[in-house]
Amino acid sequence: QVQLVESGGGLVQAGGSLRLSCAASGRTFSNYAMGWFRQAPGKERDFVAAITRSAIYTSYADSVKGRFTISRDNAKNTVYLQMNNLKPEDTAVYYCAARSGAAYSIEVREYDYWGQGTQVTVSS
Repeated sequence: QVQLVESGGGLVQAGGSLRLSCAASGRTFSNYAMGWFRQAPGKERDFVAAITRSAIYTSYADSVKGRFTISRDNAKNTVYLQMNNLKPEDTAVYYCAARSGAAYSIEVREYDYWGQGTQVTVSS
């Protein structure tokens, strides 16, 4: 089992920044690829960003490319999502997820463990 706890969400004005953190406990964090997803009210959970367990490769949704950066610190068992130039359409609950193995995925169903989510609200 892997337990994931997100933090860092909040209310921010458009154009502002937030950094989300996801702390992992349980099994060896470096054995898992990690992803960030988000879910707005009434919508499906969508892929945001992902990173391989080695942190060599990353992937981003087109909607966040150039604004969001995913990173991880395996020594601290933590994955981060730096979000800059936030827009009202970024408003959602953000979830981190862990996937066994080296490769990431952009598919919700490919992830084994999920955090409880953290709310991000961007005002216009």
